[in-house]
Amino acid sequence: MRHIERHRVHRVNWLRAAVLGANDGIVSTASLIVGVAAANSSQSNIILVGMAGLVAGAMSMAAGEYVSVSSQSDAERADLEKERRELAEEPEHEHAEMAAIYVERGLDENLAAEVATQLMDHDALGAHARDELGIIEEYTAKPFQAAVTSAASFVVGALLPMLVVFLVPLSKVIWAVPASALLSLALLGALAARAGGAPILTAAIRVFFWGALAMLFTAIVGYWFA
Repeated sequence: MRHIERHRVHRVNWLRAAVLGANDGIVSTASLIVGVAAANSSQSNIILVGMAGLVAGAMSMAAGEYVSVSSQSDAERADLEKERRELAEEPEHEHAEMAAIYVERGLDENLAAEVATQLMDHDALGAHARDELGIIEEYTAKPFQAAVTSAASFVVGALLPMLVVFLVPLSKVIWAVPASALLSLALLGALAARAGGAPILTAAIRVFFWGALAMLFTAIVGYWFA
């Protein structure tokens, strides 16, 4: 019987990278713009700083995601290789280990041993990866996917405050950018919460608060060093 229930947990890898990238794009770019604007910079300087931050941030997000997720992927592969060797060298011990896992989950010893036998006959490595190591193929680390998703979403997020700089007069940039950025952050938090099945208001408030704090501190720095 095919499993047809729809769950949100399968979205966790790309959703995390996308939300992180877009949130960082909005917050870091808007904060840079606000900080430079607070120092009474010209519009051309604000645009230059914003674009530099956009490019540097996108590349940093891509590199950071790729490296960190690659490290996770390397660890997963190492654990699977270790498990493969143990299955070849100590199959009885591995069977007992699986049975013990199912006993801990509530099965009696005889049934746990039978379940372990049947699962290991079908796919021993897959059973141990899933139930002993917690590695599920659908949710394993995907470095390239994480890097591309994070970088692309960062660019999209960073373009929002940059667009405001182009559209509003210089005198209003220091107010228009934070306002639009905070609205975008609240919307992003709400959309991410909806996609993940989490409380929408809590997520919106969370990203709103931290975004406002980042822009406030950057504006203070820009004002002091002007």
